[in-house]
Amino acid sequence: MNRASADGRETMIELVTTISLWELLKHTGSWISNLKRAKDERKKESIDALEKVVIASRKTGLYLRQREETGKSNLQTESELSLLWTELGLSLERLKVEKLAKRCRIKGKHWENPEKSDKKFITKADISLEKMEKLAMSILHEINS
Repeated sequence: MNRASADGRETMIELVTTISLWELLKHTGSWISNLKRAKDERKKESIDALEKVVIASRKTGLYLRQREETGKSNLQTESELSLLWTELGLSLERLKVEKLAKRCRIKGKHWENPEKSDKKFITKADISLEKMEKLAMSILHEINS
């Protein structure tokens, strides 16, 4: 192999290495950018879900007030509450907010048929609206700090 041929290969290897290194750096930069965006997206999803817990708590409280004042249950409202709390539980579970997710799922199951809910279990599960709203607000505060 002559010297000109060897120099040409070295130059070619240096060029390929430089291009590969540049592509790697470019890829790493975009990966980090995507990762940061994913974290922001996840943060937004968490905030949205936690805010919905507060809203669901208020909606449930309003329904309980209406039921107390009229003495009448409303199957449609209870169905909506069941689905709302269940959806929140599933969303929070995906976001790894397990403590609150479990309470939301229990609340959803309770509203599926409140008259047949195990009263002792419901009391022990500590799913009062105040407790759930307080948990959601506490986590929201941590996220925003």
